[in-house]
Amino acid sequence: MSAPKVLYGFHAVGVRLKTAPASVIEVYFDASRRDARMRQFMARAQEAGVRLIEADGARLAKLAGSLGHQGVAARVQALEMARSLDDLLDGVQGPPLLLVLDGVTDPHNLGACLRVADGAGAHAVIAPKDHAVGINATVAKVASGAAETVPYFMVTNLARTLGELKERSIWIVGTSDDAPRTLFQADFKGPTALVLGAEGAGMRQLTRKTCDELVSIPMCGAVESLNVSVASGICLYEARRQRS
Repeated sequence: MSAPKVLYGFHAVGVRLKTAPASVIEVYFDASRRDARMRQFMARAQEAGVRLIEADGARLAKLAGSLGHQGVAARVQALEMARSLDDLLDGVQGPPLLLVLDGVTDPHNLGACLRVADGAGAHAVIAPKDHAVGINATVAKVASGAAETVPYFMVTNLARTLGELKERSIWIVGTSDDAPRTLFQADFKGPTALVLGAEGAGMRQLTRKTCDELVSIPMCGAVESLNVSVASGICLYEARRQRS
């Protein structure tokens, strides 16, 4: 079994208590915080029957590795997800919807992308090992529980993985400011992998060449680009709208 890990913040710990309470080893809480949000959280933790440990802010910050713990942290067992992308795709019901992130190295951006992927019902998020951030406590906090529910695969060779997705008849759609067609002119009803690059740099050249189609997000104001998590949300929810 994998070594225990730490989750922190109301959302991340609360989702784990809700979805897999048996995996929660113990919950640390700041007893000096007695507001309604903490009371609701404590009621959920007590209902789940987990071990509760009082801790001050300094101990929580050390445990979480961050001052943004909101007064709660938990030691949890790692959850088993699909061991490989192939295993996951073999079990998907209906057309797969995947989010591919090329060059997203900021943990806050990754956390937000996982959160929107969960909300839009994406089956997985894929990133290259050498141009990405792994799941750490900051990612889990920002993801608000989605790091526990959305499979995240870090692959050795992204172009090769995209080629393997094509062999499964998954259409690879990249986003680019200079694409001739907009997002709203594309068809996302079939098996689709949406590819987004980091803000500014965009997709790497080889990733771009591997895409079956490039689309742009219409920009009507003065700014030239959107944060990658916002762009991911727009793209995934357009796919979800077309499929509903």
